[in-house]
Amino acid sequence: MIADNKFPFALSRIPLHARRNESRYFTLLAMPFIHLSHPAAAELRALALGWFTECDAPRKADGVIAMAASWQAGDLRLEYTQAQAQLDIAPGRPVLPELISPRLLKHRSMRTTEGRAALIHALTHIEFNAINLALDAIWRFDGMPREYYLDWLKVAAEEALHFSLLERHLQTLGYHYGDFPAHNSLWEMAEKTRGDILARMALVPRTLEARGLDASPLMRAKLAQAGDQAAAEILDIILRDEIGHVAIGNRWYNFLCAQRELDPVAIYDALALRYKAPMLRGPFNLEARRAAGFNEAELTALARQSF
Repeated sequence: MIADNKFPFALSRIPLHARRNESRYFTLLAMPFIHLSHPAAAELRALALGWFTECDAPRKADGVIAMAASWQAGDLRLEYTQAQAQLDIAPGRPVLPELISPRLLKHRSMRTTEGRAALIHALTHIEFNAINLALDAIWRFDGMPREYYLDWLKVAAEEALHFSLLERHLQTLGYHYGDFPAHNSLWEMAEKTRGDILARMALVPRTLEARGLDASPLMRAKLAQAGDQAAAEILDIILRDEIGHVAIGNRWYNFLCAQRELDPVAIYDALALRYKAPMLRGPFNLEARRAAGFNEAELTALARQSF
């Protein structure tokens, strides 16, 4: 939950190496379709849809951070019902990276710059998709409490910052976002669950994004061992923030379960089966998952599923 419309964008959270030209991350940009100052652009969910459809990745990231700043400044209103909420609108994305099956992605050695860049690129792509996921959560689902939309605005802005930090670091290695192929598994689940907010909360933040809590320590260790301390520091920021993002998914999943009088553990199993969610395998970062709001019954069920 966001108290008093405040967003934690203090520069102290960004590693020193990532602060060069930091004003880029806080520059107010024009909306892709309507200028930010236009009355029609002064509604949060409509503006979120505008940035959702933006194809230029850095511009999308900058625009989302600007949108959060505009909310904080009191320049945006919030409407709980949107005429476009039921529309089938695809997220904007650049022509590259090429999207291929995860099975076709090459494994590269972390001992090479190309190998480290490929891993950073994969993380950058995940964060780009995560921006779209948070924006989709804002504009698509009508009738949720005010705090729901502000929670996902916070997530969107932090994912945008993560993307910007990773993209900038990728450039220091001699590469750009789009130079390697990527897969689209995260967004495929978003498409499957676009008609049910309960399924979305269950299977995207609490399942696929929560996998990042498990994978992050290992990736950080690999990057640090390869001598890329700058990347390791960025992953520290991402893990800290992602615990909060998964906690937000847990918060609204449990809210919806209570609203519909459903048992959270039982309905999760049913939703995972219905939407063909991937089977989760350990090891699990139990400390991070507890911090993100998973209870012991859920962690026990998770461990049982992994065998």
